[in-house]
Amino acid sequence: MEFGLTGGIGSGKSSVSDLLRGHGAKIIDADAIVRSLQRPGELVFDAMVERWGSTIVQSEGAEAGMLDRAAVAGIVFSDDTELQALNAIVHPAVADETQRLLDELAGSDEIVVHDIPLLVVPGGELLTSRDHTEWAGIIVVDTPVDLAIDRVVEARGMDRDAVVARMEAQATREERRAVADFVIDNSGTLEDLGERVAECWQWMQEQSGLDGSSGADENAGLDGSSGTEGTKSAHIENAGLDGSSGTEGSRSAHVENAGLDGSSGVENSGENT
Repeated sequence: MEFGLTGGIGSGKSSVSDLLRGHGAKIIDADAIVRSLQRPGELVFDAMVERWGSTIVQSEGAEAGMLDRAAVAGIVFSDDTELQALNAIVHPAVADETQRLLDELAGSDEIVVHDIPLLVVPGGELLTSRDHTEWAGIIVVDTPVDLAIDRVVEARGMDRDAVVARMEAQATREERRAVADFVIDNSGTLEDLGERVAECWQWMQEQSGLDGSSGADENAGLDGSSGTEGTKSAHIENAGLDGSSGTEGSRSAHVENAGLDGSSGVENSGENT
């Protein structure tokens, strides 16, 4: 059974991913896959260098020979043609590697979590390069905006204005919640988060039928409410999300999904400390 996991900068998504792994979930980390495929000698790295030349390869220091993500971002951020070229290189390779990992789990009863930081793009639609149609549900890690900003500033030493700018280029808190089947509130302590994740894990087992139930679920009250506002739409058109039309915000989302935002662990390390 497969689930999606997402959350914005400062949400604590990576902490949730680690906690779910501790409960027994198999995590497929989209960010880690991208970075692995962009290592020197990998086909994605070679294809990118063939397209943009040695200017995207770091020439000095400990990172010499590695991909210069900032240089690539500088090329593609303001040029939709180059962004499409980048997506054409990265996304199929990520899909192939994701499928390889899924094939390894075929026939098992493992609960698989697709950890995708920017699953929801500006406008509230789901990233088209991910096949989410067979997932049992989408889990959103939700944190009040001001708290998320404070956590990132403290944990990563980023300028507050830079954090705000990054947030404004991503989907809004409300847009993420609108597609959620389960919302994990991360406004408290790490201990509080552990309790919320345990509740989520129980729900995931129920959805998967691993608790002895049928797996049926009415999706009521999973985010602490009594209604169905967390239910995701079954049909999403995703128009204009392939880089062909985008606004600056959607370009930023694509740049980050290509692993070029300069983060590692996708921006969520240490937010609960």
